[in-house]
Amino acid sequence: MLRFSLFALALFFGFLSLPPLWAQGKWELEKNQDGIAVYTRKTPELPIKQIRVVCELPGTPAQLVKVLKNVEHHSDWVYLNRKTVLLKQKDLNTIIYYTEADMPWPLTDRDMIAETRVLPAAKNKTVRVEVTGLPTYLPQKKNLVRIPYSLAVWEIVPVSKDRMKVEYTFSVNPGGSVPAWMVNATVATGPTITFSRLRDLLADMQVQKTK
Repeated sequence: MLRFSLFALALFFGFLSLPPLWAQGKWELEKNQDGIAVYTRKTPELPIKQIRVVCELPGTPAQLVKVLKNVEHHSDWVYLNRKTVLLKQKDLNTIIYYTEADMPWPLTDRDMIAETRVLPAAKNKTVRVEVTGLPTYLPQKKNLVRIPYSLAVWEIVPVSKDRMKVEYTFSVNPGGSVPAWMVNATVATGPTITFSRLRDLLADMQVQKTK
């Protein structure tokens, strides 16, 4: 179970805008299974490797954005997600939510508040989803470690009428005590499982759409 820890911490905790630290280092392929490629790289700012996931998924960018914004169903596909609750709908493309991760022993369960923003499609039809962590938005809970920092971004590009390419990148400071060597050693397994679940969910949406 420990092999899934890093991905659960990172994907589960949000999709954030990218600071300058992303400009450094070289991505190394860790795993490529069923069309889901997982890359990692080290950074001096964080003890845990950054991750980049590249894959193609069924459906459209609008359908994927709908899944990402439907936070109360994140537990259907995000590994180790215990619950996610919508706190505020700021506008059509901006929400604030609270989320918890059920971490495997010996890790302490984590939580986070995040603001998700869906940016307008670029000229090449790329849709970008950013989420900013808001660690002080709510008081901390007992028996949970509040995530002090994370960042990620989804870039979604349509490649055909019902298929899209996705690039997902993130880094995280999980807070508390997390042995970096432990999660770094098995960092690629969690993303493969989660993106496989996401692909199945989107495929089901396509089937329902045609009925």
